[in-house]
Amino acid sequence: MKALQNKDIPGDCFLATMLSNPEAPGLLLLEEDAKSRGFIHLDVVFPVLHGPYGEDGTVQGLLELTGIPYVGAGVLSSAVSMDKAVMKLLFQQRGLPVGDFLFFRWFQWAADKYALVERIEKKLGYPCFVKPANLGSSVGINKATCRGLLMDSIEEALRYDQKVVVEAFIPGREIECSVLGDDEPAASVPGEIIPGGEFYDYRAKYLDDTSQLLIPAPLKPEVGEKIQAYAKEAFLAVECSGLGRVDFFYQEEDDKIFVNEINTIPGFTSISMYPKLWEASGLSFSELIDRLIRLALERHRRKQSLLTKYIPFAR
Repeated sequence: MKALQNKDIPGDCFLATMLSNPEAPGLLLLEEDAKSRGFIHLDVVFPVLHGPYGEDGTVQGLLELTGIPYVGAGVLSSAVSMDKAVMKLLFQQRGLPVGDFLFFRWFQWAADKYALVERIEKKLGYPCFVKPANLGSSVGINKATCRGLLMDSIEEALRYDQKVVVEAFIPGREIECSVLGDDEPAASVPGEIIPGGEFYDYRAKYLDDTSQLLIPAPLKPEVGEKIQAYAKEAFLAVECSGLGRVDFFYQEEDDKIFVNEINTIPGFTSISMYPKLWEASGLSFSELIDRLIRLALERHRRKQSLLTKYIPFAR
């Protein structure tokens, strides 16, 4: 199976897509003057990308056009899961427990920011979390404890996106659960994150090792089972496929569980929760990769079997 790496691409070349061709899915390699340099056949692509143009459906759409099978969520699921507002609305429609939140676009903020601030204070109060709606890895996220910090946080979030989500602060334990599959997904044992800082931000995720991962999470069996059930429901709510990691808040004193978000391309670094949770569930890293590739190829075969032009049904 061909694995495309940086060393396979000459420095003076760039990749161009080839329009869908089921008989030869792949990419054209072109020189800077656009003269054809060759064709790269790819059996399957495993996206390990974060943020806009990586996990928001754009790369997935590119791969759909090229006819190349790929691991993970499709265009629709990637897009709605990247948008935290749409994602939460879909969770609510599915009947999942979601914390209070508000969202708005840049022009609403520009038109009357003080009215929005008052609305946030009335519904959510302080502290609250301000997030760009379409961004990953906790970039641009801030905790606001007063009006001044709230306004500054919104201004910062608008540097990264045209839509902002503001969430009520939910005190509780941070629990994560990995999901694997397609129409009938499976859930791993839950794990717990104990952040080294005030919350699990970009630095805690990628730059330092002060946070603790407890795998499996020390939970009552019935709580762990409910989190697994919610994780699978969240996965299905956004029509995810392949893999996903669902994040929760758990309030131990009253056994309340809140679904926070789903990540359709969870981290695969040495400190990432997704593969660690499956390893604790009895699935090794190599077995996990094999399973994800098989799921990608199976989904691609099913999609290729569908008609793309009208043919009258023979009765």
